Amino acid sequence: MQAMSVENSPGVAVIGGGPAGLMAAEVLATAGCSVDVYDAMPSLGRKFLRAGVGGLNITHSEPPDRFARRYGDRQAALQPALEAFDASALCEWVKGLGIDTFVGTSGRVFPTQMKASPLLRAWLQRLRGLGVRTHVRHRWQGWHPDGSLQLAHDGESLSLQPVATVLALGGGSWPQLGSDGAWVPWLQARQVNVHPLQSSNCGFEVTWSEHLRSRFAGSPVKPVAIGVQHADGHWERRQGEFVISEYGVEGSLIYAASAALRQQLTTQGVAHLTLDLLPQHDPARVEAELRHPRGSRSMSSHLQSRLGLQGVKTALLFEVLGKEGWHDLTHVAQTIKALPLRVRAARPLAEAISTAGGVDFDAVNANLMLNACPGVFVAGEMLDWDAPTGGYLLTAAMATGRAAGLGALRWLRTQHPGQFGTA
Repeated sequence: MQAMSVENSPGVAVIGGGPAGLMAAEVLATAGCSVDVYDAMPSLGRKFLRAGVGGLNITHSEPPDRFARRYGDRQAALQPALEAFDASALCEWVKGLGIDTFVGTSGRVFPTQMKASPLLRAWLQRLRGLGVRTHVRHRWQGWHPDGSLQLAHDGESLSLQPVATVLALGGGSWPQLGSDGAWVPWLQARQVNVHPLQSSNCGFEVTWSEHLRSRFAGSPVKPVAIGVQHADGHWERRQGEFVISEYGVEGSLIYAASAALRQQLTTQGVAHLTLDLLPQHDPARVEAELRHPRGSRSMSSHLQSRLGLQGVKTALLFEVLGKEGWHDLTHVAQTIKALPLRVRAARPLAEAISTAGGVDFDAVNANLMLNACPGVFVAGEMLDWDAPTGGYLLTAAMATGRAAGLGALRWLRTQHPGQFGTA
């Protein structure tokens, strides 16, 4: 690969053209900075557009304190960014692009058109108006020995020395859309503590019988409530639905439990969850209906007529109870209300919706600047945080992008007095 030197730029390089990077670019350009955005893909915002398939969920309308708790043990680290750019601020920002939003029955917030593409087009138009320059098919490859940024484009190696850099390269999920985690060893080589990237909001592997797999793979299980134990010992219960897959389980209810399941797998090598197949019935009613005389009817017919259990739910019961587990009706009732599933593994990172792990918050300062790399700021999924789907992922990505942009601006004003406004 032939090296090509690029003249030093007085501006800021943003590496990564997803929501976090674009938000950082907007903040800096609005303040009058010269900003260049570089992305490895042929166009910007590819994962953002993929997230909008089926309806772009931009944030959630629940109260701020509950919203913040969705980030688990990273709540404190993310709190400053979230308080500065919360769900309400995000909705106002979207409105400023000329796009209205609405709150769905689940509390999730969507643009009225439900699509990501109109929002992205309006956003890119705003950035162009602010003077932001974008460069696609420019893949960041770490640093040259002289400390300059190394980028590859059209078979050439580019050397770039901006006055500040914002890294917003995403995690390791959906690598075909640009987030491939290739940046991890480059930061580690600079003594940045990076936690291993892991699957989040993903499916999990469960060993099914051939009967259940062949007959019910692809079947939704609803309504159902899931129970899962977190690392601190408390049990979380959520109601919703999930899907039986060839390899195990997937879907929104499973994604919501992914952090707890991943922690169990890490510490114990195996994870467990429980399913309440009849969340609308209390245990006493379930057992009472089971004890109702069934005459010559089969147990399957009895379950359907008395409790409405049929199809995949009945198959799950037979999967756990086998042929000999039906004699103790108290045990059957308990299994209906807390059916145990043993989880073997998370699905591969490339299949996950999002990523856990990344740059340790202790490796950055309050401005999200890397302690080991002055002038280099980190945003979005590169940081070590995790959240369920429901708008929380996008909100935190944009909030940290905004925080990194503001942090870079503050740093520039102290390093170059008079060039970037007052500190």
